[in-house]
Amino acid sequence: MSTIAHNLQQVRDAIEKAALSCGRDPASVKLVAVSKTVPPERIRQAVEAGATDLGENYIQEAREKTEALKNTALTWHFIGHLQSNKAKYAVRLFELVHSVDDLNLAEELDRRARAMGKIQKVLVQVNVAGETTKSGVSPDDVLDLIRRMATLKNLAVCGLMTMPPYFNAPERVRPFFGQLRKLGAQIRKAGIPGVSMNELSMGMSGDFKTAIEEGATLVRIGTAIFGERT
Repeated sequence: MSTIAHNLQQVRDAIEKAALSCGRDPASVKLVAVSKTVPPERIRQAVEAGATDLGENYIQEAREKTEALKNTALTWHFIGHLQSNKAKYAVRLFELVHSVDDLNLAEELDRRARAMGKIQKVLVQVNVAGETTKSGVSPDDVLDLIRRMATLKNLAVCGLMTMPPYFNAPERVRPFFGQLRKLGAQIRKAGIPGVSMNELSMGMSGDFKTAIEEGATLVRIGTAIFGERT
């Protein structure tokens, strides 16, 4: 067994354990293996070990990798900051865009998806901590943004995403994950037509267990699978 295959199995086991510990079905948590900067031959090792969902941060890098792995059955997720001028590539390459944070980007994704005859699935990125160094709509503005996005016929709003502050202590991150879960519940309660809040994308290598306890349905894990990036 390769190191990557071993790491992947350890992460899967940890996801299962975390889900069961809080009374959740492990199948309700999807692992997105974050493959940014990882060359295709190493990604292929993860795929051969059972990885089905890959997360990329950069359009150009993703274009090269999706081409290199085009004969592999994979679901690709865009998890980085997306500029409107790259929307056409995002719609072409990705099943789910995790990082929509303003109406202009949403409208461009909708326009590009309409031209392709596609319904583009998206998550709204929320800056739960109000960090100036991170993208994301503020918690106070997220409901209004989603109401506006709901009018776009070729977008499907499926949930929320966040990147909380980095702490070398998962318990310090818990309140931010909890805040995203509560926001999702509030938006679901609003009953906006065409909007589902089925997905919460939160948790990475150092804190995914806590994120699962707080309701994560998508965990974005790179280092714990592929090792430290160079």
